[in-house]
Amino acid sequence: MPVSPPTDVPTVDFPFRISFGEAVSIVDAVAVERRLQPQTLSLSRAHGHVLARDVIATMAQPPFDNSAMDGFALRHEDLSPEGAPTRLRLAGEQFAGPDAALVVEAGTCVRVTTGAPMPSGADTVVMKENTSLEGDTVIVQVVPRPGQHVRRAGEDSNIGDLLLRAGDVLTPTRIGLAASQGLAQLEVVRRPTIAVFATGDELVEPGMSLGPGQIYNSNRDQLMALLRAEGLEPVAFPTLPDDAAQVTSALRHAGEAFDLVLTCGGVSAGEKDLLPELLQRRGRVRMWKVMMKPGMPVLLAEGGTLGPALFLCLPGNPVSVLATWLALGRRLVDGLQGRAPRPLRRARLASDWSKRHERLELLRGRWWIDEEGVSRVEPNPADGSHRMQAAADSDVLIVLDAGARDYDAGTVVEVLQY
Repeated sequence: MPVSPPTDVPTVDFPFRISFGEAVSIVDAVAVERRLQPQTLSLSRAHGHVLARDVIATMAQPPFDNSAMDGFALRHEDLSPEGAPTRLRLAGEQFAGPDAALVVEAGTCVRVTTGAPMPSGADTVVMKENTSLEGDTVIVQVVPRPGQHVRRAGEDSNIGDLLLRAGDVLTPTRIGLAASQGLAQLEVVRRPTIAVFATGDELVEPGMSLGPGQIYNSNRDQLMALLRAEGLEPVAFPTLPDDAAQVTSALRHAGEAFDLVLTCGGVSAGEKDLLPELLQRRGRVRMWKVMMKPGMPVLLAEGGTLGPALFLCLPGNPVSVLATWLALGRRLVDGLQGRAPRPLRRARLASDWSKRHERLELLRGRWWIDEEGVSRVEPNPADGSHRMQAAADSDVLIVLDAGARDYDAGTVVEVLQY
């Protein structure tokens, strides 16, 4: 039978009833211990992955002086110092592409297009719109500044510059930067393979008929969507009944095949909450019960005889799944990939809020930027962990620190975006 934890002083040999800060430290430490290995991907497949190694420039960008405009390359010293129209002889054309090795001599110019190599002797480009043409004579109507419309070699980056850092998420612009160095592939951290389970005899799959006492399984689809939003490719397993043998068998199968096993439900102290006792007996529990609201029963364990996977067991209430994933699960997956910390986001409370308990709270809210450019967030008063309508109406979780206190409107708080 499952063993309920003690209610006063725990006899377990792992962190139990810990602060949120302690939980974060444990998650970070476990992620470092279990850091995933790098792999090489083509640029076409690397988007969204975490870079495993720094990228250092091996060539200057731009690699040569080139024109920033369609127009005419010339010597600035040939232009009228008073700004009067200047007549120059057209000596040739240099388009973007192979260097035609043209030379701009005194009193001449060369037609150029955007990206064209600057002809030897030229130091400035005049826009086509600021000229007129009479046969092979170009009349400069508006005098450009010295060096105007010229992109100098190396003005973006030079050989040896640090372009991308290990831990960076590869965005489209970062991939473009790598491509500009001639790189066809990058070394990235392998994404974790993830199995997703929901547990409970009361769960019925969406689309089926409900019987008395049954509810639809919303947790699995919510969690799968949260994972996919991170670019992950989780695998959903059938719902587990509250049966120890079936739970053990399913988790052993997943624990051997995946890097991370995520479960929803069955992790508290009830008679049907099988996971704490199972993972304490078969694996190594790294933490259980975090002083946070919602989501206190969250558990992190190594599989032991259930396999090499990590097990992150989330509570069964749907808002608890959302909160524990965003606050701890996402951090764990980031850490496994060595991802650089996500930017801290803050906003001002749009209304007063009274917090009457000691746990850190993750409160649903709606975030926006007002007409003065100030980031604001409105708490949703429906704060029960079963209130999914409030979660759907919100787009952030508001982080309210441990300790009871009143929050006045205008107080700056941290927010976690969905």
